[in-house]
Amino acid sequence: MSVAKDFETSEDVIFPPGNLESNEPPLETYLHLQQMLLLIKCLDWWWQDLNRFNDYFAAGNLSIHYSPRQRKSEDFRGPDFFVVLDTERKPRDSWVVWEEDGKYPNLIIELLSKSTAAIDKGLKKQIYQDIFRTPEYFWFDPKNLEFAGFILLGGTYQPIEPNPQGLLWSQQLSLYLGVHENQLRYFNAEGQVMPTPEEIAQWEAEHAEQERQRAEQETQKAERLAAKLRELGIDPDTI
Repeated sequence: MSVAKDFETSEDVIFPPGNLESNEPPLETYLHLQQMLLLIKCLDWWWQDLNRFNDYFAAGNLSIHYSPRQRKSEDFRGPDFFVVLDTERKPRDSWVVWEEDGKYPNLIIELLSKSTAAIDKGLKKQIYQDIFRTPEYFWFDPKNLEFAGFILLGGTYQPIEPNPQGLLWSQQLSLYLGVHENQLRYFNAEGQVMPTPEEIAQWEAEHAEQERQRAEQETQKAERLAAKLRELGIDPDTI
């Protein structure tokens, strides 16, 4: 669930504009970019089928502005992937907390790299725990496949215990997260990997081809039977 934050206001406080643009650096590698896009499109696809297409916001590599005075640490950057529940799904240049009813992400995933791992495991984890109070935080390294998840309990992140398959349950998404074919993927409650839109399209195309071949075989079978009947002097159209 989202945790709204109260901001102190006074006459001498000047709030920055709400239309702040994201100022995040590009992701480290092609693998990182593909992983981020995979997380976004698969969640959109799955939740569209569940009629949840308009009550959440999922984004990647987007700045989160959380201080009304815009006091930012130089070391802090926006999450590689995050989800906010119970909000309007619409395009945003960045996520500005005080323009979003004080909502912070329900779930954050950072994609580790050599240059960001220390910050992701240290400073960012501390910010997400103590300031954002984000209920769930995960990290994943697309290169060495390091994967861990944490749930906020009593104000402190505690490790999420994996199931026998090595999957980590997300209460926020009602889905498992786990590594499948070297990618971080979603899994349903039964532990089955959730297909990507491309995988579904491929399966549908293969099924359609199988049906076409089956229909063609049935047609050829009927034509051979009709030919045999004609050889016996029987008009197949009269049967």
